[in-house]
Amino acid sequence: MQNDCRKCRREGIKLFLKGEKCFLPKCPVTLRPYAPGQHGPTSFTKLSEFGKQLREKQKVKKVYGLSETQLKNYYLKAAKKTGDTSENIILFLESRLDSLVYRLNIAPSRSAARQLVSHRNFMIDGKNVDIASILVTPKNEVSIKNINKIKSDQKIQPPSWIDLNQKKGTFKLKHLLSKDELELPFDINLVIEYYSR
Repeated sequence: MQNDCRKCRREGIKLFLKGEKCFLPKCPVTLRPYAPGQHGPTSFTKLSEFGKQLREKQKVKKVYGLSETQLKNYYLKAAKKTGDTSENIILFLESRLDSLVYRLNIAPSRSAARQLVSHRNFMIDGKNVDIASILVTPKNEVSIKNINKIKSDQKIQPPSWIDLNQKKGTFKLKHLLSKDELELPFDINLVIEYYSR
């Protein structure tokens, strides 16, 4: 399996897949800002429109740790839903339980957030969950089991769209967020163009 730093170098930008390591001067993207492999430093291929769309799709898959099938299903659901498709797809991606855990800064990376969820550290409306891709709505209350153990080495910092009650160890979505509230390392519109060909 391709390691996380190689994934970032392949895309030419930091996708923040390794948590704290991405902010250090020794980050491989900083040290070697070219694609991995023997042809990386000398490769200057100009991308076609399709190539640009494909690269953006790959970025989304890598950032959220999705398979091709999962991302395509999110696109199909977003396209069927009323409203802006790009807003809808971001809403689906950011409403996943692993995304919320990552955004709260409980985990240093999305892969670490997925691991916390799979180890049954969270409950939704009083029920144990171990599926990272489960979608959380503003009606749901998520409980964090062993919050003291989890937060010992990470400062929990809720973004504006998450309401955290640290005493009770619970959080809820305040509202369904929009893509304007996020800084994303990809262009979601190119991903939609890729799938709507």
